[in-house]
Amino acid sequence: MGAVRPIRSTTEPIGLHDQAMDNLRFIRHTMENAGSFTAVPGIGGIVVGATAFFAAFAAHLSAGPRAWLAVWIGEALLALAIGLGFSARKARRSGNALLSRPFHRFVFAMAPPILAGAVITVMLNGAGLVHFLPAVWLLLYGAGVACGGAFSVRVVPVMGMSFLALGAVAAVAPAAWSDFLMGAGFGGLHILFGWMIARRYGG
Repeated sequence: MGAVRPIRSTTEPIGLHDQAMDNLRFIRHTMENAGSFTAVPGIGGIVVGATAFFAAFAAHLSAGPRAWLAVWIGEALLALAIGLGFSARKARRSGNALLSRPFHRFVFAMAPPILAGAVITVMLNGAGLVHFLPAVWLLLYGAGVACGGAFSVRVVPVMGMSFLALGAVAAVAPAAWSDFLMGAGFGGLHILFGWMIARRYGG
């Protein structure tokens, strides 16, 4: 009789390295799903607030509603560029990707009120009711920040609620207060909360 040969498994055992890598991928995916968007720019918020003060002053001196609207639309585009730039810088310094799942959730939660504000802006401008825009902008921006803040650090929803409160004031305030309230909101609140974010969560 021939010698008895041991039975060998036809499948190779999974190495410890492969198991560890699978576990790390699972943990990273879970943390990303449950994580918060922490790249909210503190210093960027301060810079946005400073430019908004200049915009409020320029809008107050503007020749008419069209020039006033152009000043604030230009400020909105500038603020968007500053915010994205400083968010990318903060994410890069912390070793995280800006285009993460928490970032997507933050943007998707914030986008509907902002898009609604853009549509209402066109409507009110076409109807010659530009004087309603400060209240609309403050309210819808506050709503967007408060919604997006559910996926960010704690201070962000508070910032959104502050914009909502100021927007409520703008809704009943005289039209002559518009530029002051816009400066207080997009200027003052951005600087205040930008400083808080930079101090507690980094720039």
